[in-house]
Amino acid sequence: MTTTEVSPADQAAVAVLTQRLLAAWVHQDAASIADLFTDDGTLILPGIFKQGRPEIQAFFKDAFDNQYAGTQVVGKPIGLRFLGADVALLLSSGGVVAAGETEVSDAQAIRASWFAVRTDGQWKLAAYQNTPAKHGLPVPGTNATSA
Repeated sequence: MTTTEVSPADQAAVAVLTQRLLAAWVHQDAASIADLFTDDGTLILPGIFKQGRPEIQAFFKDAFDNQYAGTQVVGKPIGLRFLGADVALLLSSGGVVAAGETEVSDAQAIRASWFAVRTDGQWKLAAYQNTPAKHGLPVPGTNATSA
């Protein structure tokens, strides 16, 4: 598959999705995070599958009211590829920082895929998925992970 030539403005608009998520997280703003997604967008986190803005917003509202209260998220793009004029794949690294921590712990480090599409002139997430960066794959037939 080849990439498509795109403008610096489109590259920046897709890359800024990460910054918009970071800013919404600072304010624990579930609605702003959900607004990053298309109406039927998909959120996949370890053990979590949410489809559509209402489910995504409800997930983050509950998370900010509970285990993610007072946390921060950090991240940076590590790759960006356009698969068409209106479709992009952004890769990032980062994680959640607990209150009192100054950097992402190994347990919280993630790698993420952001599948962005241009809809009505705006870049939105059709899908976001992340996975732990420091854990191995499950070993079939056991409760262990590979190194």
